[in-house]
Amino acid sequence: MNIPGAIDHITEWLRDQCQRSGQRGFVVGVSGGVDSALTSTLCARTGLPTLCVEMPIHQASEQVQRAQDHITWLREHFPNVRLEVVKLTPVFDALVEVLPKDEDPRQLELSLANTRARLRMTTLYYFAGTMRYLVAGTGNKVEDFGIGFFTKYGDGGVDLSPIADLTKTEVFAMARELGVIESILKAKPTDGLWGDDRSDEDQIGASYPELEWAMDLRNRGVDIHQLELTDRQHQVLAIFDRRHAANRHKMDPIPVCLIPEVLK
Repeated sequence: MNIPGAIDHITEWLRDQCQRSGQRGFVVGVSGGVDSALTSTLCARTGLPTLCVEMPIHQASEQVQRAQDHITWLREHFPNVRLEVVKLTPVFDALVEVLPKDEDPRQLELSLANTRARLRMTTLYYFAGTMRYLVAGTGNKVEDFGIGFFTKYGDGGVDLSPIADLTKTEVFAMARELGVIESILKAKPTDGLWGDDRSDEDQIGASYPELEWAMDLRNRGVDIHQLELTDRQHQVLAIFDRRHAANRHKMDPIPVCLIPEVLK
């Protein structure tokens, strides 16, 4: 990929999308990870108002520090960038207090992790609505179209997706080209929804380069029976296929029940 060319292309695309929609700028949730760092930087490059929102919920201190350091760096380079910090931990705790508890601890943990993402989405749309901004998504290609590694109506609830055609490898390359701070480039990717230090790889069972390989293989329709795959490659393919199938409901359009003409 021509990284400098792609950076300019996305920047122009963002500016054009905002102007076409009649909105004034962008709002981005900044987590301390490379995806949100890249997205916010690309939005800032448009010259349009860009609001970075930090929304900690029982967040690890190093994640909060990386987010703050990134926004500081961003504001030093782009005068159109603003920061809002919305501490959602009390809101989350209050909601948990009034919700019934599921009997399955694992399902409860997953549901609450997704609840965090949906609280953040609600917060971003509050700012978007009051300021007439677009919510810029931070999902990459593998997450959005490969394994569905996002929360439906959480981080998946956005107005536009500037980096969803980039693999994680390309995200890192683009962020490095733009000068994103080293602490973010070196950090293990994590969705930050669990209140601990588990990484994306810990949750998925495969690294992003492995998933990119599997996604490319499936997209090209390669007959794996013609390949000599290692045990690990078979395992990665199984992980990709299982998650892709399980999360198709996130990636496909919402089913609509159409009424037959004879019933109308």
